[in-house]
Amino acid sequence: MLKASIKSFIAVSLATSFLSFSVSAQSLKKLPETKYSRAEVEMNMRFLASDELQGRRTGEQGNLVAARYLAEQFRYLGIKPAPGQTTYLQPVPFLIQKSAKEGLLIANSDTLHSGKEFVILGGGAANFSADVVFVGYGQAADYTKDVKGKIVVAQVGTPESKTPQEIFAAANDKRKLATEKGAVLLIELFTAQIPWNFASRYFGNEKLSLDNGGSNGITHVWVNGQQKKYVDLFKSGATSAKFQTTGRDQQNINSYNVVGVIEGTDPVLKNEYIVVSAHFDHVGMGKKGGNTYTPADSIFNGARDNAFGTVAMLTAAKTLSIQPAKRSILLIGYTAEEVGLLGSKYYAEHPLVPLNQCVFNLNSDGAGYSDKTLVSVIGLDRTNCKTEIEAGCKAFGLGVFGDPAPEQGLFDRSDNVNLAAKGIPAPDFAPGFKSFDGEIAKYYHQATDNPDSVDFDYLLKFCQSFAYSARLIANKSVRPYWIAGDKYEPAAKALYGK
Repeated sequence: MLKASIKSFIAVSLATSFLSFSVSAQSLKKLPETKYSRAEVEMNMRFLASDELQGRRTGEQGNLVAARYLAEQFRYLGIKPAPGQTTYLQPVPFLIQKSAKEGLLIANSDTLHSGKEFVILGGGAANFSADVVFVGYGQAADYTKDVKGKIVVAQVGTPESKTPQEIFAAANDKRKLATEKGAVLLIELFTAQIPWNFASRYFGNEKLSLDNGGSNGITHVWVNGQQKKYVDLFKSGATSAKFQTTGRDQQNINSYNVVGVIEGTDPVLKNEYIVVSAHFDHVGMGKKGGNTYTPADSIFNGARDNAFGTVAMLTAAKTLSIQPAKRSILLIGYTAEEVGLLGSKYYAEHPLVPLNQCVFNLNSDGAGYSDKTLVSVIGLDRTNCKTEIEAGCKAFGLGVFGDPAPEQGLFDRSDNVNLAAKGIPAPDFAPGFKSFDGEIAKYYHQATDNPDSVDFDYLLKFCQSFAYSARLIANKSVRPYWIAGDKYEPAAKALYGK
């Protein structure tokens, strides 16, 4: 009797499993993701990464054209602007600073030159001498002396900051504080684990920053603290210094995030939003591209970084507009990722949908691919949506590799981190790779990264997997959340009140 029951149970279970699988496979065929064509992803890729867009650099015409292209795609698909908005374009105000032409910093018998021993991060023309005061890391608690009219010297970053983004964010806060304290110059001793030649070139060249509408602040420089003699000079060797510079000319410009909404079908769950995002900017052309180029090819097309992710976002926009999910979808094309994640930073501070209604962010960004059998998901194991992402990829024949190149700290280097820091679960869905190998370096931020180098069959599978994963998460019965103990879980508790 027991054996018969077991056999009967197994037979029923197998039949049920087979039926469920058959229904699932049959349902999948009816979904718009399976009907999306290679021709459409190729069209979007060839336009966004075309020479005519000149590398989509933030603040330049090609970037504006890319933003307009996304907006008109949304309009064509019948996607709505965000609630209360009449347009898909969210203005993001920027300040462009040109390189300083001249600069000297003289202390004791040492003369330091702008672009060599120090780099000017911001500030106008200046010519003065003043006393020097060392203030530790330059945080509020470090100001134990009156610094009005004096040159303030601080260590770069904070005791906790590690990534370039964290160091630069700390620098902005220090400049504001030193300005409020009445200092005339802020010197940071740059000792971060970034080669000085790279840091001075990158931050000394034309620079784009968010324009917060506040005071320009005092002049702010980084001195090469990787040379111990300069650390000793400004921490304890010099009691005064002379500074003169032509300063950095600046110009105000606008760029745009592109934002649209697809309303969900469930009367309750439609009040929750799944954010589907990708950045559409790249690094431009010529010297601004930051890598080698030739007269024959000086355009950094950014096919992989990040036309790839932008095309995936457009795929989700179309398929989810044709057949909406239970939860609403918030589509965001970010500008200015390549200059410090600034478009997503601005959005996180100026959201068009309340952040506590945004329960998940599936972002797509990457450096390229070296394995066309899979996608790489940074933060795969950090939320309860791993199953949906794996199922979304498996449906189109792709595996999933979690958290490649952990030494690179990739989670905190893409736009997903700005919503994650607010508490929103936010993994990054990237083209397939397991490490930064030669195949990645061959195209990453290179002039060779153009549409003709892309495998469009893989791009199609990648885009279908991304869109279907977003659909599965948007239909998930359980609300997405961070895995217990994640560093962003406290922010989530503050955001959602649980």
